[in-house]
Amino acid sequence: MMADSGSSEVAVIGNTDLTSSESENNTMNTMVEKETALLRRIEISVPEAEKRTGKNTVNMQEIYTVYLIETRPTETVIEGDTSAAPDSLWRRYSEFELLRMYLLVTYPYIVIPPLPEKRAEFVWHKLSADNLDPDFVERRRVGLENFLLRVASHHILADDEIFFRFLTEEKRWKEEVLVTGFQDKADSRLKSLSAMFRVKNPDKQFTELKHYSEELNTAISQLLRVRARVADRLYGVYKVHGNYGRVFSEWSAIENEMGDGLQSAGHHMDTYAASIDDILEEEEHYADQLKEYLFYTDAVRSVCRKHELIQYELEMAVQDLANKKQQKEELTSGTVRIFSLKGMTSKLFGQESQEQRESRLAALQQSIEDGEDAVMEKNKECRVFLQTAWKDIERFKEQKDKDLRDALISYAIMQISMCKKGIQVWSNAKECFNKM
Repeated sequence: MMADSGSSEVAVIGNTDLTSSESENNTMNTMVEKETALLRRIEISVPEAEKRTGKNTVNMQEIYTVYLIETRPTETVIEGDTSAAPDSLWRRYSEFELLRMYLLVTYPYIVIPPLPEKRAEFVWHKLSADNLDPDFVERRRVGLENFLLRVASHHILADDEIFFRFLTEEKRWKEEVLVTGFQDKADSRLKSLSAMFRVKNPDKQFTELKHYSEELNTAISQLLRVRARVADRLYGVYKVHGNYGRVFSEWSAIENEMGDGLQSAGHHMDTYAASIDDILEEEEHYADQLKEYLFYTDAVRSVCRKHELIQYELEMAVQDLANKKQQKEELTSGTVRIFSLKGMTSKLFGQESQEQRESRLAALQQSIEDGEDAVMEKNKECRVFLQTAWKDIERFKEQKDKDLRDALISYAIMQISMCKKGIQVWSNAKECFNKM
């Protein structure tokens, strides 16, 4: 059933469940508008992850994680029919990688949503970097759901047949995506690097965008490093408060009138010290939201690299056409402006016959016409790519501004809530001291 275009429904990705009452007024950066036919038709989720053991490609035993993808018709959700079982299938992270690579190659003019990190980066020292750690697997599960909803909410990507089969066909999907031949179409990294260094007239907009994406990458990387260092220090500060609890408890044992107050104050300090584990785990969700845009910067650069490659191919086609026209002019006039093997051969073995000359002219003329067609085609390709890519980049910029603003506001609210809890602990301790 199609919803009207004015619907304000949203799909929530990775809700971090703020404990503060102030979170009611907070809009998470992971809200995805249900503007596509796919999201109006089905609800997509990745509700759980599971560890499995099996043999890899070299026949060695390995432990890996699979993620459950569920799709449910939205009609049953809207009508409250929870009895209907959703369609479900399991996917490995490598299959998500294959899907994203297919999307990158097939839609080079789109800023493809990134996957969550394969291994933990920018972690503070008490956080496990093991990719099988339960907390890391849970955050990756949220990130994979985020990725699927990002793709499903894109007005072009949502209509891709391979993406739909990824959601609905567990066994045959991998064969079907490989049959598309997308791997043969992928531009080699060496070719892209060559275009980057040799293109003569890069587009100013894309050059500025590439520089901006590099600077954004640097800014978010530095922010995540600072946050990891602060988390380390904060963990130490909170845990040191446990020493207050121990000292107050030991002190209470030697006091009569003051004993109960000291014991209660020590209990508040112990509770405060223990709370940091949950606080920093919640912080990781905000760090993951920032990491998403850290990885988005590479997706933006991928679009820029593709434009550079198309621009380079256009310039090469123009240069090739100019060379052919010069050859024709030289052949017609009988003068050679630059050194050529053909010119040396003519001087050594004599001039070619009129018939040979006319045959060469005809071949050159045909080659020039083909070259003109190639230049026109490349001009059109470059123009269309610029228009379609820039339209998607504008969409991405709007999404980025909103998401990062909301993520930073959410993080600030959480920090305020944490400080209020600290004030409350010391206020409670003060009350205990007053009653002594």
